[in-house]
Amino acid sequence: MTTSPGLGTPATSCLGAVPTSLPATAPVPLPPPCAVTDSFDSTSFRAVFRRHAAGVAVVTAAGTRPAGFTATSLTSVSAEPPLLSFGISTAGSAWRTIADATHVGVHILGEHQEEVAATFARSGADRFAPPTAWGPGPYGVPLLEDVQAWLVARVVARIPAGDHRIVVAQAVAGAPEGEAARPLLYHHGRYNALRH
Repeated sequence: MTTSPGLGTPATSCLGAVPTSLPATAPVPLPPPCAVTDSFDSTSFRAVFRRHAAGVAVVTAAGTRPAGFTATSLTSVSAEPPLLSFGISTAGSAWRTIADATHVGVHILGEHQEEVAATFARSGADRFAPPTAWGPGPYGVPLLEDVQAWLVARVVARIPAGDHRIVVAQAVAGAPEGEAARPLLYHHGRYNALRH
């Protein structure tokens, strides 16, 4: 392998030759793409995302019984109109209700609400039983108390995505609640607080 002037000796990887040093003013060359296969497994995929810190929210919906689940996939999609999205497993107990709901509640959790997050993530739990504090909100959506912020949103799309659905919804009501405290985060398989 030859050496380019001023670039140092290239290292080799699946990305091809990658320069080990560059002059400060030189543009960074883009490596060629790796060979892509369809064999990347879900275990490796989950291992990568365990290293991605995500905010924690609870999504709720009204039905024959109220339903809800803990979400780490909440995303702000658009400000005009105010759209958000989240992913939900079609195998989860909350999906049956959210699949038919016209509106959902979205609750941003603070670091003091790890138990709320755990309750809404626990399979088979009565998520709305005490000590969960909640009441009916706009459009009958169950709203949790003492959260960092909440939104009620009208569902506008449910997009198939593997074993999940991506739900897109337009906010129609909401508010931050009280003073902003530190958010609850999910990282490496456990709940964490933001440290300054």
